[in-house]
Amino acid sequence: MVSFQHRTSEEPTDAFEKPGLPVFGLGSVAHMVLGGKFGSFLGVNLGFGFGVTMGVHMAGNISGAHMNAALTFTNCALGRMSWKKFPVYILGQFLGSFLAAATIYCLFYSAIIEFSGGRLTVTGPIATASIFATYLPDHSTLWRGFLDEVLVTGMLQLCLFAITDKENNPALQGTQALVIGILVVVIGVSLGMNTGYAMNPSRDLPPRFFTYIAGWGIQVFRARDWWWVPVVAPLLGAYLGGIIYLVFIGSTIARRPQILEDSMVYEDRRIPVLPKTMPNPPMTSPLTPVSVSPINRPSVRTVPPLSDPIHLERF
Repeated sequence: MVSFQHRTSEEPTDAFEKPGLPVFGLGSVAHMVLGGKFGSFLGVNLGFGFGVTMGVHMAGNISGAHMNAALTFTNCALGRMSWKKFPVYILGQFLGSFLAAATIYCLFYSAIIEFSGGRLTVTGPIATASIFATYLPDHSTLWRGFLDEVLVTGMLQLCLFAITDKENNPALQGTQALVIGILVVVIGVSLGMNTGYAMNPSRDLPPRFFTYIAGWGIQVFRARDWWWVPVVAPLLGAYLGGIIYLVFIGSTIARRPQILEDSMVYEDRRIPVLPKTMPNPPMTSPLTPVSVSPINRPSVRTVPPLSDPIHLERF
């Protein structure tokens, strides 16, 4: 998960930040499925990627931008976040994603009906359920799809730890949201063809449930028995990706010692100071008698020799 400072108003924020990711992402899928020339696979990746960027900007310093249940689970499992917050974050994520699916359905309802001829189907040439959730393509098998989701989510979590690890080579301050969005785009254009790279139970399950109650029916859960894979596989993949980073990368990063000052500068800046001398005695005339009794004799202070200077050192 992204390492941002959290405030106390976490619960409602997730419900409002979460629609940012699916609205842009699902809207781009709707363009590809319904609009023909208006959409493309690259457009889908850009929609989801920069949807993440906007979500991080909206809630990065409020709730930590928890938009992915798999990443939230990993942070809890690795001790980076309390398990008490887990159900609250998940509730906010699921609610936001469900609202995003409802929003896209309302916006594109006329286009969906025209494209499908009024038949809301899950598979086939006029299928529209894929606008809202991922479905296994014909060229893949269930367990290949499972491994694919484990891999892509593991890559996501591993890279997120690298981007936000201050002891490694993190993204520059203020650029984390953009870099994370670019990461999602890169994963999509390179690894997204097989399963649609759900990588997030919060992105897939609530919109699938919305399509179930909106008219697509029970087939959204029965199609090739795929529905549980985008829920379970990302949890496993994110956890494995986090473990791999912490064990093989994070543990090898030496912490930098805090050096107060450079030793060379320290040596160069030692300033010798001449010892203080007595003030000059008042000038007297050679003819003026001077008493040399012990009472009138001025006191003499011993001063350090010039060869042994006093050093002023910087603290």
